[in-house]
Amino acid sequence: MQIIGIDIGGTKCAVGVLRDGAVVEVDRFPTQDYTATFARFRQAVAALKPGPDVVFGISCGGPLDAARGVILCPPNLPGWVDIPICRVFTEIFGGRAFLMNDANASALAEWHFGAGKGCRHMVFLTAGTGMGAGLILNGRLYEGASGDAGEVGHLRLRPDGPLGFGKHGSFEGFCSGGGIARLALAMGWPQTEVTLKDLAEAATRGDPLARQVLDTAGERLGEALALLMDTLNPERIVLGGYYPRCSELLLPAMNRALAAEALPSARAACQILPAVLGESIGSNAAVAVALHALDTLPERVAEGGAKE
Repeated sequence: MQIIGIDIGGTKCAVGVLRDGAVVEVDRFPTQDYTATFARFRQAVAALKPGPDVVFGISCGGPLDAARGVILCPPNLPGWVDIPICRVFTEIFGGRAFLMNDANASALAEWHFGAGKGCRHMVFLTAGTGMGAGLILNGRLYEGASGDAGEVGHLRLRPDGPLGFGKHGSFEGFCSGGGIARLALAMGWPQTEVTLKDLAEAATRGDPLARQVLDTAGERLGEALALLMDTLNPERIVLGGYYPRCSELLLPAMNRALAAEALPSARAACQILPAVLGESIGSNAAVAVALHALDTLPERVAEGGAKE
């Protein structure tokens, strides 16, 4: 049986394959419109020469209809509407395909292979183009009644603020990578375009506005983490995306907000950790979708995989 992972992100996509217990990433490329992106996926998968028993794990941002294998209308994938992605792959290559929200898939990957190993109660936050959560509760992935559990980016933190997940002032609006960039522009950033990387570099140099933007984002991040701690009482919150690179710039304001907002007992029980699978988390996550569906997740896959 061949396991192939298909990671569909708002910014980048990747293809991975399970070989000898390790996830090997065989392609990574920028996300484009559906036609161009699928053509690249098709080329990469064809090069792997999948047999009739191939199993595809597909990780993608929501909203999805995972049971039917359909990408509905993710806000970070404009034009990707009602795409029967599982059927598209199986009609071409055969085998079986399983679809899962990228936050849930990444939670599985970090839980089994990364920073969440050994715990029973974990929240994983994507902290990338969007902001979603994957929930591991009582040692199981929790997906909810409609598969929408963990859509924390839609939570409103303020009556107004940067737009994210179709809602001004949302967690995604304030704390996703794109949201922080929009926050900077709203706070008077002098250029018409800015990235989180630009802000981090400027803050490191001591730029006062960049520091103010990241303090604001860190404070909102702490407020949202406090809500998660108080509601779910996890033992670990693992943050992916930009967080491993920017944590030192966000921590002071984040910790102040946590001290003010979270229940002390819940805060004391919870570690906040950066994700460890790095840039290959998408490949690991997509492969984990297939392994989870087959109920064959191994105890360990090489952290971060390997790039061919």
